Amino acid sequence: MKTVIYFYTGTGNSLWTARKLSEQLGNTELYPLTLTGQGSIHPQAENIGLVFPVHIWGMPSLVIDFVNRLEVKPANYYFAIAANAGQVAATLLQLKKMMQARGLNLSAGFSINLPSNYIPWVGAPAQEKQQKKSNEALKKIGLISAIIKAKEARNPDKGPLWQNILFSALYRMSFPQIPKMDKSFWADAKCTGCLICEKICPVQNILMSEGKPAWQHHCEQCFACLQWCPEEAIQYGKNTTEKKRYHHPEIKLQDMLACVPNK
Repeated sequence: MKTVIYFYTGTGNSLWTARKLSEQLGNTELYPLTLTGQGSIHPQAENIGLVFPVHIWGMPSLVIDFVNRLEVKPANYYFAIAANAGQVAATLLQLKKMMQARGLNLSAGFSINLPSNYIPWVGAPAQEKQQKKSNEALKKIGLISAIIKAKEARNPDKGPLWQNILFSALYRMSFPQIPKMDKSFWADAKCTGCLICEKICPVQNILMSEGKPAWQHHCEQCFACLQWCPEEAIQYGKNTTEKKRYHHPEIKLQDMLACVPNK
């Protein structure tokens, strides 16, 4: 049975997850989510998967756009994996409700715990901790693969009730502000104007101006620009200069650049 997996990735966690699941399932095609577009999305498969990161305890706008454009075929088997740093909260419940409103059924939704890329709060964990999380995630991906192959219906993974209520409220308050949160990005003197930040942005939110990146205020807060900068020249606010950068160690820069459209 053919499977199509759509993924959205900023620092490689979701791409890694999608790849590992694809290896387990076989006969699977992977497609990146990048810019929003027009018209319906018509997956050529009966099993449709979505892999994406949790942003501020909820769904990123790119994923919302995807769901709103997805062709309605109620007979298909739909599943999702939300990559997060331990707090999936009500993200997958949000996805299920949104799909139901369009006549689609999220048959199964899974949380995958991987290192956080939200550097304003925390830098990259030690390599040993990263590897431990990846190993645990691989075990869960194996279980997810078996569920998908059997087309089992499962309730979506979710956080505790208090987390779902509190973090969902924070998500609703923060979501309208996300596009302009890029005002806190800046490039320090180490910037060489290499263009990687401009090229890697999944929504083309960065343009070079006088050899330095300039953010255009339709940000996704994926932090790809900061985390993949080879000189660690991109900062966010005042407290990231000394923090270790993170991207998934098995994902390379060329893998990421292949996920975004050429200008």
